[in-house]
Amino acid sequence: MNVKASGQCVYKIFKRRLPVATLLLCCVLSCVAQARPESSALIADKAVPTVDAKAARYVIGVGDVLDINVWKEPDLSLTAVAVRPDGMISFPLIGELKVGGSTPLQLHDELVALLGRYLSVARVTVTVAEIKSKLVYVTGEIAKPGVYSLTAPSDVLQLIIRAGGPTPFARNKPIAVLRMVDGKQSRILVNYKKLLRGEYLEQNIYLLPGDTVVVP
Repeated sequence: MNVKASGQCVYKIFKRRLPVATLLLCCVLSCVAQARPESSALIADKAVPTVDAKAARYVIGVGDVLDINVWKEPDLSLTAVAVRPDGMISFPLIGELKVGGSTPLQLHDELVALLGRYLSVARVTVTVAEIKSKLVYVTGEIAKPGVYSLTAPSDVLQLIIRAGGPTPFARNKPIAVLRMVDGKQSRILVNYKKLLRGEYLEQNIYLLPGDTVVVP
């Protein structure tokens, strides 16, 4: 077969198969076009968070600092707003709003309901930017003395570990937890070394806001 005849043969084969290939290509493009809007909708929906999931169970207290973002409404959004001693904050359109004693999720739901009176779509993000209402203090012969936030329930052993543990100069004496009870300071002794050995576990008490842990 000469080159010309061979070329004509290939052309005829391609011509016969071209409609099938075109049909397959159209089907693929059609499937992609139908799937794309759904994917975009999912991404758009996920791009607008409602509340910080990690802090959903945290109870907002006096002194805590909040970031409240209203989607596409910068004039209604607040940054670094502190909860006043009365547990209130001032919010645009709404006025005085009690936030103390609520979780971020509860505050989110309340804001969505209140802003729904003014906005067709109210999407709100509530974040506890700084925790200042639930603090404990560690002092003495500890690697990292200072102020620690109780973002979750914490016992004495957990806090000591979090603060880096006792220094080499710590004395072999019980750790003291100073706590205010009915306006008077009480002193709770904890034997740290025996706790590490799994003994006297009843001394490993949960800490309360305002407690001071003293490592001798």
